[in-house]
Amino acid sequence: MKKSKTTFTIIAMAGLAVFAASCKEQKTTAIDVPGETSAATAEATDDNYPLLTCVVSGEDLGSMGDAYVFEHEGSKVKLCCKSCLKDFNKEPGKYLKVIEEARNKS
Repeated sequence: MKKSKTTFTIIAMAGLAVFAASCKEQKTTAIDVPGETSAATAEATDDNYPLLTCVVSGEDLGSMGDAYVFEHEGSKVKLCCKSCLKDFNKEPGKYLKVIEEARNKS
């Protein structure tokens, strides 16, 4: 009986390890090719949005899928993901100021 419990435990642990390994987040790195632009760069320049990074987290726009785009008080805002919206809404003036300063520099 003790041997079967030990065997079951070993099999269960191995299964758990395989499951955990398969859930690991895959990260990819973009390769810069001369003359080509990333989707985030193209999207940002197409509509004159002044930033290529999320105003809240600093992550590249498009690094977490499509950028989360919305309008706040007449200003277009792009975030790397919808999760950043909560932090944006805590201090929208702070982030809008950063966007406006970037717009004035370009």
